[in-house]
Order: sequence, then C-alpha cells, then structure tokens
Amino acid sequence: MNVLLNVVVAVQILAALVMIGLVLIQHGKGADMGASFGSGASGSLFGATGSANFLSRSTAVCAALFFACTLALAYFSNDRARPSTGSVLDRPVLSAPAASGPVTGAAQIPGAGTASAPVVAPAASAAVAPAPTASGAGAVPAK
Repeated sequence: MNVLLNVVVAVQILAALVMIGLVLIQHGKGADMGASFGSGASGSLFGATGSANFLSRSTAVCAALFFACTLALAYFSNDRARPSTGSVLDRPVLSAPAASGPVTGAAQIPGAGTASAPVVAPAASAAVAPAPTASGAGAVPAK
C-alpha cells in the first residue's frame, strides 16, 4: 500500500511538471494576431495549426492524469479504520479532574498555579503595595 502511494505521488508530481512545461510552450491567443501584422512568428516547430492541437491535447492528457492521481490520493487518505460506534454522541465524555479547595485570586487564571503548590491568599493585615499599571502610571511619584 505504501509503495502504491509513493508511485501515485511520483506520477502526480511528474504530470504537474510536464503540464507546467506544456502550458509555457504554448502560444497565447494574441500571438496569431501579432503574426498577421508581419512579426513572422506564426511558423513554429509543429506548423501553424499542428502545434495548437498537439500541445493542447498533451496538456489535456496531463491534466486528466493529474486529476486522477489527486482523486486516488484523496481516496487513499480517507481509508481509515472506522470506530465501532456509529455516532460521536455514543462515545463517553472525557471530563477534566475537579479542582480541590476554594478558588481564589491567581487560581482563576489558567496556568497560574500548579496542582502541587496551592495558591495562598495574602493576609489582610499585611500592607500590600498596588502593582504598577501597564502604562507606567504607578511608577510616577505622588505629591
């Protein structure tokens, strides 16, 4: 299965590169108009009308091969084992462990504390200086 997947990816990359090259070789629709006014570029390697048919058909074959490889890769990527239950609603719910103790201060902030070190609220009698604000206004001395 893995070898087949690698072959399909290689064919898809090769088809994409060949298709890019074929598109770059082709003349635009305005090239024939310029040739009619004397630029002399209407003659090409495959002839005046033969190049359009050969190059456009080759591009169409490469595009069909590219899309077939893309569909095959999409099919192979979706080939997974199905769960035994038919619905997501039938699966058991995974719940988070309940927090122990009262929720205070920094414990309300996710990731602020760890489970091994409980967060202790500061004592009411201790004088706590207010934290400076983000703008720096707290660092300005008051009169």
